Amino acid sequence: MRPVRFLAPLLAPAAMLALAACAPAPIYKPSTDAVAAVPFEVARSPERFANGSVIWGGRVVAVNNLADHSEIEVLAYPLDKSQRPKVSDSGNGRFIAVIKGFVEPMAYPDGALITVSGKLDGSRAGRVGAADYVFPLVQVDQAHAWTAEEMRSGHSNVHFGVGLGVGIR
Repeated sequence: MRPVRFLAPLLAPAAMLALAACAPAPIYKPSTDAVAAVPFEVARSPERFANGSVIWGGRVVAVNNLADHSEIEVLAYPLDKSQRPKVSDSGNGRFIAVIKGFVEPMAYPDGALITVSGKLDGSRAGRVGAADYVFPLVQVDQAHAWTAEEMRSGHSNVHFGVGLGVGIR
C-alpha cells in the first residue's frame, strides 16, 4: 500500500499532461499581420483592418456561387486552441468568406462548421432578415469544413473540479 500512496501525487500531473496532449494542433499558422478583432468589430471600421490576416470560423449560413468565385456566409464563433468553432459561446457577428472558383454547396452545407484563413478585403452592406448588416469580406486562402468526428476529437469526458455540476454536450 505504501508505494501506491507515494505514486498517486506523481500520477495525477502525468494524467493531466496526457489528456492535454490529446487536443489536435491548430490547422493554420497565424501570420505576423494577424487581426485579433472579431467580425462584428471589423464590420464597424473595416478600413482600420484592411488587408489584415484572419483565422475565423463558425457555422455556414449560405453558399452563393457566382461566375468566377463563391461566397460563404458564416455566423462567426470564437475558436478553440485547435481552431475549431466553439458553438457553445456567443456569436461574434457574421462574415463572408470569398473563395476563387466554384464551391460545391454539399461540401459546405447549411449549418456546417468551418474555419478559414485569409485576408480581409473590405466589407459589403447586406441584410440579415429585415435588418441591415455590414459583412466583412475575407479572401480565403484555405478553408476547412469540420466533421463531427473532428469536433469530438481531443475532448476528454474526464473533468476535474470541486463542487456539483451538470454538463450537456
